Amino acid sequence: MSSHLPFFRRPDGRSAPLAFAHRGFSLDGLENSAAAFRAALELGYTHLETDARTSADGVVLLFHDDTLDRVTDAHGPVSKVGAAEIAKARIGGREAIPHLADLLTEFPGARLNIDVKDWHTVKALAAVIDQLDAHDRVLIASFSDRRRRAVLRLLGRRTASSAGIACIAAFTLLGPLLPDGWLRRIVHDVDALQVPARYGPLRVVTPGFLRRAHRLGLQVHVWTVNDSAEMAMLLDMGVDGLVTDRADRLKSVLQARGQWW
Repeated sequence: MSSHLPFFRRPDGRSAPLAFAHRGFSLDGLENSAAAFRAALELGYTHLETDARTSADGVVLLFHDDTLDRVTDAHGPVSKVGAAEIAKARIGGREAIPHLADLLTEFPGARLNIDVKDWHTVKALAAVIDQLDAHDRVLIASFSDRRRRAVLRLLGRRTASSAGIACIAAFTLLGPLLPDGWLRRIVHDVDALQVPARYGPLRVVTPGFLRRAHRLGLQVHVWTVNDSAEMAMLLDMGVDGLVTDRADRLKSVLQARGQWW
């Protein structure tokens, strides 16, 4: 059961709903920066959603894109640039790209939902988690189930994990048709389904989807929800967590419901 894992337990002892700050919290577009993570933690968040990529020389960075171009004043593929050169880049022209090890060390109370963005990052990510004994503080995620499982196999002990696209598609499309025994085979190595509320015309998060997930002991986290009314609607449905760019709004919604901690 996912609720037994430390990653899913809130400081007040309750297991849900969890609030995830998507790439930290920055209204200035400083995503995945130390400033954005610090801002979320100062709001009272314990769970940060982030992304992992690795420099050419094996340093695990918290960075979403495969190149530096979109959010920094530097250029080039992250995996082809050394850490010393990447250290000169500035997110939004202002903030350095943080290292995973530094964030885990500086903020020992933070829990990181880590999206493994490429194969180059698999071994280095597992090594950092093992070195810092951070297994209870991380959840391993990836759109690729193969990449996610590769990280899990390398780790010295169990961490939380969420399903990739293949698992989620099978669970969503076949869930209404298959008995629970077959569904358990599909999601045998995950603790959470992290999904959008809808995918194109398909409504993913439905009462039936939630019932099936909860019967199997899985949490359902919905991304990326920035509208207060939608937050409240999903919480009313019984989702276990929300991922948001608007950490301020989600905090207000949870406070109004008596679900903030």
